[in-house]
Amino acid sequence: MQLLIFTDLDGTLLDHETYSWVPAQPALNELKRLGVPLIMASSKTAAEIAPLRAKAGFSHCPAIVENGAGILPPGNFADDGDVSAYRTIRETLGQVAEQLRANFKGFGDMSVEEIAASTGLPGDSAALAARRAFSEPGVWSGTDKERDIFIIELEKLGITARYGGRYLTLSLGGTKAGRMDEIIHMLGLTNPFSTALGDAPNDVEMIEKADLGFIIKNTHGKPIPTLTGEDDGHIKRTELPGPAGWNEAVLSVLSHRTTTN
Repeated sequence: MQLLIFTDLDGTLLDHETYSWVPAQPALNELKRLGVPLIMASSKTAAEIAPLRAKAGFSHCPAIVENGAGILPPGNFADDGDVSAYRTIRETLGQVAEQLRANFKGFGDMSVEEIAASTGLPGDSAALAARRAFSEPGVWSGTDKERDIFIIELEKLGITARYGGRYLTLSLGGTKAGRMDEIIHMLGLTNPFSTALGDAPNDVEMIEKADLGFIIKNTHGKPIPTLTGEDDGHIKRTELPGPAGWNEAVLSVLSHRTTTN
């Protein structure tokens, strides 16, 4: 079997507060040594993921960006590419009733400084987060009932709205899980064994779709509820949070693969 790893970033491979992957470095080194593809799958933009991917040494692998709304191809990242999807989302927001629209403050409504304050990212990283091509995350300030009406109105206009770790994200469709088969095809794998790791509710579909899923312990947000696959070992949980838990999980997979192949 051809092993490949799909991984969320914030709170999973990256520490929730420091955005560091240092505790995961042993597993990253082993993935590179064995030539196992690492597919980063995040709400981050291509502009954010590309330098992270390069620094980690996996620029030869595609990545899933903006919560599955798009794919970043392998290679060196040059520009934002086609941003027509993002433009469509922003234009469609203008068609929603004003009293509902006023409750949604998307990244396109924020300055770089406001994005930095909202995300906790430094200014240069916040600027990369603002370079969107496929989706629009935002903060909802209205009631839950108003939010539900807002989502329904957007659906009528062809826009999908989903909650991630902290933002309501709008897109033209696509999920992390929905991109997995596309990535496998891009890599030319004929007998893949996929492992997926994540820590938030928006990672559940990816974790469930993989041959083996890991729920990384989340100490900062809403934890993932018990999933059906946990009963038969198809899905496991780490004892450690963030990149330390990620390292633990990936090394266990690689150890098992080495002893069984």
